[in-house]
Amino acid sequence: MNRKDETCIFCKIAGGEIPSETVYEDEDFRVILDLGPASRGHALILPKGHRKDLTELSEPMCGKAFFLAGRLGRAMMKELGCAGFNVVQNNGAAAGQTVFHFHIHVIPRYEGGPEMVSWKPGETDSAEQREIAERLSEGLLL
Repeated sequence: MNRKDETCIFCKIAGGEIPSETVYEDEDFRVILDLGPASRGHALILPKGHRKDLTELSEPMCGKAFFLAGRLGRAMMKELGCAGFNVVQNNGAAAGQTVFHFHIHVIPRYEGGPEMVSWKPGETDSAEQREIAERLSEGLLL
């Protein structure tokens, strides 16, 4: 079901109310070029129905969204000549989400381009890893 949030800018873009450069569209998704691109060809995958983040997406919609990300990345490498691409999906303000409508960034990466998505590996110990794994396993039980 493609529910809408009348106050959501991404609902308006996905629904065609606000113009955008559309790369792809079907009954569930609109893929557009980002208006503030991190690199040439940066695109956003937007579901037409409002879901605030990944936790609200159905399994089939999630699968389709990430399948689209792979197809889009392949097209970017072929058509734009990028050397690779990042698939970025933020959930919650603490994770960098600024528009609370699920979306996936597909960002072309070019040789010699700026470093974008990276982190410095931290440290942990096996007891902490075991405890975290157990807690997450329990939390995954549906």
